[in-house]
Amino acid sequence: MTAQRNAPKVSGYLQSKRSRFLVSDRAIRFKCSLQNTILDVLNHRPGWEEAQGDAEWDFFWCDREWLMQNYDTMFLMEHQKILHFRNHYELTRKNLMVKNLKRLKKCTEREQGKQEGQNFDFFPTTFELPSEYHIFVEEFKKNPGIIWIMKPAAKSQGRGIFLFRKLKDITDWRKGEYQPVSELRDGPELYVVQRYIENPYLIGGRKFDIRVYVLVLSYNPLKVWLYRDGFARFSNTRFSLDSIEDTYVHLTNVSIQKTAPDYDPERGCKWSTGKLRKYLTAKHGVEAVKSLFRSIDNMIVKCLQSVQKIMINDKHCFEVYGYDILLDSHLKPWLIEINASPSLTASGLDDYQLKYGLLNDLLSVLDLENRLTGQEKRIGGWDLLWNDGPVLSDETNGNSLHQNVTTSEYLANSFLGCHNDRKKQLKELYTYSSYVKKNQ
Repeated sequence: MTAQRNAPKVSGYLQSKRSRFLVSDRAIRFKCSLQNTILDVLNHRPGWEEAQGDAEWDFFWCDREWLMQNYDTMFLMEHQKILHFRNHYELTRKNLMVKNLKRLKKCTEREQGKQEGQNFDFFPTTFELPSEYHIFVEEFKKNPGIIWIMKPAAKSQGRGIFLFRKLKDITDWRKGEYQPVSELRDGPELYVVQRYIENPYLIGGRKFDIRVYVLVLSYNPLKVWLYRDGFARFSNTRFSLDSIEDTYVHLTNVSIQKTAPDYDPERGCKWSTGKLRKYLTAKHGVEAVKSLFRSIDNMIVKCLQSVQKIMINDKHCFEVYGYDILLDSHLKPWLIEINASPSLTASGLDDYQLKYGLLNDLLSVLDLENRLTGQEKRIGGWDLLWNDGPVLSDETNGNSLHQNVTTSEYLANSFLGCHNDRKKQLKELYTYSSYVKKNQ
């Protein structure tokens, strides 16, 4: 452990032909608002050290609340990097996400035709409540008997979500007291109501969704990296529409599933996307799975384009998004939500290894050490998906799956990750970090 912490400082790390400034020889100084995997990564990255108190910093992994309170009063030096764009919520609040996607879809249909607009057919019919309540009621009456799902617009981890079939259920909800929204404005808490996907793809009789990690370095021009690995989160209980009140059946959030009476923390409820892709390929064939992940690529880019013109772009900012995607029984992907603060707390050793690798490689992409040429398409587990346009991969390796395809089709390949000695090191670090957290 201490060998990594006491690694030699990076000498003159900001001095290069691409730099417009000079910094004397010293370590890269970081601040971090979280006490989980990202802090482990930062503490054990050679040439980095934590900035104490109000000391100057080069890199800040801040939380959203801190950014909201301080962004407008900050002056950032040329080299400083900070997590989150100022108005990240345009994509990560459920109501605003759908509003922006609907707007871009209408614009696309108007300028390019209805057929192009079909590329946006990846989110369920959605209404914002209470503002669109009467429009929702009209739609509800057109489709009697189907299931709808209610979600708070600004909450995460499955909090406040419920399913219903009858309009009186929503009427009863309307009569209840709304909680104020403090992030953006005071007033009634906003909800979205969506048509529930009643035919999810099942494995072992259980519902699951896929977590995909996306890194945005810039919105103008749009520059997007896609992490090659992720995971599928399974429900703990077999799927059924007989009991729509059972959250263990219908919600795949780990924060909910781990409270199930029969939840096994050793076994967990996750698959790597590599394992999922192998399963789907064996069952449906290579072409069907390639088509599926191309659709996910399209979804990722369209979502980012929907907010590209309204996002407050800042070269100091970057964003790590967690896309949650559901498959239906026809292998069609549906966007569930996009998280601006995807959980970095590991649920087990495999999860820790995945997130540690993701974050360590992310720091390499950000390149505060100035080691890159700027022409890279692949850095660690990250592939360049979009750079003011689609990016093609140079990877061939004699494998037909890797020839003449966009880098994004590497999405679900097995995590290339670690050699045995690296795995051993991460296991020790995970064990040590877990011990420290329990005894703080």
